[in-house]
Amino acid sequence: MTVASAPLEGVELDNAVIENALLGGKVRLLQPKTGYRAGMDAALLAASVAAKPGESVLEAGCGAGGVLTQIAARRPDTALVGIERDPMAADLARRNAMLNGWGHRISVLEGDVGQGFRPLGFPRADWAVSNPPFFDDEAALRPPSPAKRGAWIAEDGLAAWVRFLTDGVKDGGRTVIIHRADRLADILGLLGERCGSFSVRPVQPFAEAPAKRVLVHAVRGGRAPLRLLPALVLHDRSGAKHTPEAEAILTGAAGLDS
Repeated sequence: MTVASAPLEGVELDNAVIENALLGGKVRLLQPKTGYRAGMDAALLAASVAAKPGESVLEAGCGAGGVLTQIAARRPDTALVGIERDPMAADLARRNAMLNGWGHRISVLEGDVGQGFRPLGFPRADWAVSNPPFFDDEAALRPPSPAKRGAWIAEDGLAAWVRFLTDGVKDGGRTVIIHRADRLADILGLLGERCGSFSVRPVQPFAEAPAKRVLVHAVRGGRAPLRLLPALVLHDRSGAKHTPEAEAILTGAAGLDS
């Protein structure tokens, strides 16, 4: 059962934590006041997980639980596990699970993706998902603030994140990744060592603009041909904050099932 009190958008709780409302108020999320906070990418990743009742979902690098809590709201009767190496973020994720009444469904373990999935000694999941750090070469961008470094820099490289996901998902299970569009070839190559049946959805800021993100869906052991799905366009020139399609996804009225 969810907590009855209404979620508050952008309410500062103390010097370190702020509370935000996600999915049109269906989810309350405590996040760091400074540093990385869940946004559009987390919402799109959660909307892409079509887990059925009784299935399990594993997230690599769950942070404060922005993806886990949105999946929990969208997909009742699923069990979710987040892996997070930052103890403070992991603690926030646990607090958010309890805040929304999902402490019995969401577990958060402290662990390092770079150390691999198997040392955790945890059962493989039906779904393995992640929004990996976008860069693995600090020379490729202006150094991020210390509070955001872990979310931006994949110290062990993208390959370690993909390997963690494919180790952590069952045969026939599904992996979903959201990442930079210019890393699509790398993602497909890495996933292709164990997975197939790819679905790729470009995410474009405007209809006439190149995609900045891709959502990649794969099946461990899958052999179906790759499918290029219709692009999701986030904004138009009408003056509205988002396109109707994007707004429906952000409020939980629609999903992004592959």
